[in-house]
Amino acid sequence: MLARPFRTTALGPIAALLLVIPFGFSLQGCATSAPYRWVDDAPAGHEDPNVYRIAARDVISVRVWNQESMGMERARVREDGKISLPFLKDVSVVGMTPNELSEKLQKELVSLIVEPIVTVTLEEPAPLNVSVIGEVATAGAFTMPRPAGVLQAIAAAGGLTPYADRDSIYVLRRLAPAIPPTRIRFRYRDLTSGGTPAAAFLLKSGDVVVVE
Repeated sequence: MLARPFRTTALGPIAALLLVIPFGFSLQGCATSAPYRWVDDAPAGHEDPNVYRIAARDVISVRVWNQESMGMERARVREDGKISLPFLKDVSVVGMTPNELSEKLQKELVSLIVEPIVTVTLEEPAPLNVSVIGEVATAGAFTMPRPAGVLQAIAAAGGLTPYADRDSIYVLRRLAPAIPPTRIRFRYRDLTSGGTPAAAFLLKSGDVVVVE
């Protein structure tokens, strides 16, 4: 990694960071000394990009065969991870595949109709909103198509600068509202290698990618 020459901005370094880091993330989490986990040991993110899991703000359709009044043509998933359905009220759907949700709804409808057949379809995936800061060409907040990984976020930010430490790339992810964000570390060479946990790691809305 090259030594970066001193430079100033009109806003100053702290203010510049605050423009792109989502509310609730501590600047301390970006510090080199902060604790982290390598992506190989991360508790979340290793997902098959070919398997779609429902996320907040997705629009899905729920159809119950021969029972049109029990379904919905367009149901937007709320921020609390639920949708409201006739007869079932609020149903948690985030993190499930459409097939898993179909099976869940079929079980819940057994008490209402005989042998229910439910079809769940993704109508409109929610955009992925992430921030990229540090040694990238253009730091900022980005809206990206899903699914997307760390390498795609770095590309959206114009790529690494010559001063980037390719062994010190992090994702800040908040796993629960009441706890500090988890700091997950990556190496650039692993991101560009197929079959690695780093390459398979998928970003979620609200993630912050930090390149030191």
